[in-house]
Amino acid sequence: MKYFLGIDIGGTNIKGVLVDGSGKILSEGSVPTGCEGGGENMCKNIALLCADLQTRANVAAEAAGVGCPGMIADSGTVLFAGNLGLKNFPLKEKLSALLNMPVDVTNDANAAALGESAFGAGKGYSDSVFITLGTGVGGGIIIGGKIFGGGKNVGAEIGHMVIKHGGEKCTCGRKGCFEAYSSATALIRDTRKAMEEDKSSAMWSCGGLEKVTGKTAFDFADSDPAAKNVVDGYIYDLACGIINLANIFRPQAVILGGGVAEQGEHLIAPLQERLDAKIFGGQGYAPVKIVKASLGNLAGALGSAKLVMNS
Repeated sequence: MKYFLGIDIGGTNIKGVLVDGSGKILSEGSVPTGCEGGGENMCKNIALLCADLQTRANVAAEAAGVGCPGMIADSGTVLFAGNLGLKNFPLKEKLSALLNMPVDVTNDANAAALGESAFGAGKGYSDSVFITLGTGVGGGIIIGGKIFGGGKNVGAEIGHMVIKHGGEKCTCGRKGCFEAYSSATALIRDTRKAMEEDKSSAMWSCGGLEKVTGKTAFDFADSDPAAKNVVDGYIYDLACGIINLANIFRPQAVILGGGVAEQGEHLIAPLQERLDAKIFGGQGYAPVKIVKASLGNLAGALGSAKLVMNS
């Protein structure tokens, strides 16, 4: 039996798993990222985590896969990761030396997409698009069971396709990006705006503007017109982005993760209805199913492990 390490680097913590060749988790854990001490310190923390995972499982891993935020070169160098304070850092090279085993590195969203494809909601689909609906809109594209990263592995930034020309300002500097309309941040912004425009809205019972979350509008949508308008608008914009991705890649499945996806069928059913009605050529020949992600915060670590299983 062969064993593999999967590492998911976050801004605060690093999650890790040790799995067998079927993806069964034998041990899991986390350590502080420690990036305030620089890339070298972060790598030391990863090495400690990897050693602990192997000790607790009482097995030796053959290779380690790593999902890291930011722009990752084919060489495994972190070209830029703002949240980690890294620029042109040779992560693959450093970790290979510390762990004394083969290491592969990809973007964290790509890793999560691969995890869901191999072991989660995308299992059974060779082609899928994974979309995370959180602070931003990220995700990854899986074609033939493998990550599609675009040129030099730094493409597939699905959150930054424009769905409304001249629309809301995005954090990337452009206007009208998918992220600016379909992230939890955008949903919170639009919920607060609706509340300010309708002082009689039931949404005020959430505790005020500062208590608004990505759930607020959904919680009141069945009884409050202002909330329903927010939800309807959010679903309309999210569907626009999903339909664009479906028309370009024609995946077998679109997998939704992140906090907003916890709305489940209240979100997925109307999205599927719009996709069915608007997808190019209809759903008859090559249908696209929308499903909820199933691996939660382990998707990235499991996908990172999958990254090195067949290498």
